Amino acid sequence: MIKDKIIAITGASSGIGEATALLLAARGAKVILGARRIDRLAAVAEKTNGRYMQLDVRKKEQLADFVQLALDNYGRLDVLINNAGIGPISPLDELRVSDWEDMIDVNFKGVLYGIAAALPVFRQQNSGHFINTLSTAGLQIVPTMAVYAATKNAVRTVADALRQEAGPTIRVTSVSPGFIKTNFSDSMTNLDIKEQMKGRMEQIAISPDAIANAIAFAIDQPADVDVNDIVIRPTAQ
Repeated sequence: MIKDKIIAITGASSGIGEATALLLAARGAKVILGARRIDRLAAVAEKTNGRYMQLDVRKKEQLADFVQLALDNYGRLDVLINNAGIGPISPLDELRVSDWEDMIDVNFKGVLYGIAAALPVFRQQNSGHFINTLSTAGLQIVPTMAVYAATKNAVRTVADALRQEAGPTIRVTSVSPGFIKTNFSDSMTNLDIKEQMKGRMEQIAISPDAIANAIAFAIDQPADVDVNDIVIRPTAQ
């Protein structure tokens, strides 16, 4: 059941995070929302009646505060959705090392910090659910996405190990979206690739609601059912 579950979502100010917050709140969940863009986050919180805080997942102490926000308001946390991510993709020859480091810090280390913050809480409760937003870029490796795909596959590896270590009361779900209508291209520093990505999205991308529905499906399963991997692409992809 989703109703009355306490669900924390990173990257909740737009795109998949926003769509997921809206859907889960509509189905009766209490949502805790985090993102760097506080003005947009506040607007989502108003629509969902959610608690929120400005959150940079590169800072582990902020992830700890984010989980604590759920505990302070509701006394527990049922689901952590590690959704925050960036994608400044480019050919390796361009040597955009700072972009590589940003993707590692947000896409991979940010998830690790979320796990570090929530896992002790889940252990104490003897229940909990991690949901990680990955990408089909990690399933089909293509040029320009080497580091981005590597960060997503690093999370995929950690998630599967966590699933096996977690025991019978903690669930772990990885969701891999294809082309989704989001602001994914905003973080891209290669302008040619940015325009190509925008064009491709306009041609085939599907609504972030599709991912939100998949996340809701995984959460809504009985406690002894763990949906481990979901892949969602546009039919045209």
